[in-house]
Amino acid sequence: MLNRRHIRVKVMQSIYAMHQNGSDSLEKEEKFLLFSIENILDLYLIMLSALIEIRKKEVVFLEKSFEKHLATKEERDPNKKFVNNAIFDLLEENNSLSIGLENRKINNWHQNDDYILLLLAAIKESDLYEKYMSNRENNFAEDKEFIVNIFAEVIVPNEKLYEYLEDNKLTWIDDIPLVNTEILKQLKAIKPGADDVFRVPKLYKDVEDKEFVTNLFRKTVLNETELAKEYTDKTPNWDVERIAEIDTIILKMAICEFLKFPSIPVKVTINEYLEIAKEYSTPKSSIFINGILDNLVKELESNKKLLKTGRGLM
Repeated sequence: MLNRRHIRVKVMQSIYAMHQNGSDSLEKEEKFLLFSIENILDLYLIMLSALIEIRKKEVVFLEKSFEKHLATKEERDPNKKFVNNAIFDLLEENNSLSIGLENRKINNWHQNDDYILLLLAAIKESDLYEKYMSNRENNFAEDKEFIVNIFAEVIVPNEKLYEYLEDNKLTWIDDIPLVNTEILKQLKAIKPGADDVFRVPKLYKDVEDKEFVTNLFRKTVLNETELAKEYTDKTPNWDVERIAEIDTIILKMAICEFLKFPSIPVKVTINEYLEIAKEYSTPKSSIFINGILDNLVKELESNKKLLKTGRGLM
């Protein structure tokens, strides 16, 4: 689920928090960094389980309506297309998802079912729902398209849900788009009758990515003074003390990758940190950072200090 850019962002945020807190405990901050990354899986499971709980609430609603003393004809014979949606069945019966929810003790919606009712109401008020419920026949392709659309257009943009997630864990703010993108990709890929129709994804692509988190964090934090020396004389028009702190962290992380991660191509490092700067720093930061890194690369190359292994890594 995690990509390298998101790993870099999490490391950058941890270093920034470390600076703001005045903390000098590498072990403590690294532990929190890994904990915040591990919690991304909880966010994933919470978002997916919302779909399961939404269907359950509608089932309860239909049952109560049916049992009313003066139930209407529609309440006695409701359109059950929504609750019979094949994707709901697949998610609720999926072993991988059930095990994930159980192992990580995800029960947020049992304690906060008002958010599920809110989402259910928003779905039933949508044009997507009206169109979907215009007949009573279920078919897999339409069921999947409907779930994908309500997740993307009704659930994901819901402000109340976003506020709940933000209040639950502040570290989730930047993780929400990553998780929602992964869920949508998986929902779109579901096929009927496949044995491995749906699986909770691994948090890290491989062991190398998991090690990249701690290596980048440690090597940047432990060498901050040394890394800062690489760019301090390359900012003649900038007062080093007035450079945005996020920019200094981005520069140190990028330089750290240049010098201490021989398998990562220079162009990859530069492109990744320029994109991060555009999103997390000032409007002019990416131009400023790009200028410094370009000049630094030329200097490191001429001094034979830029040692990259493998083809095409320069």
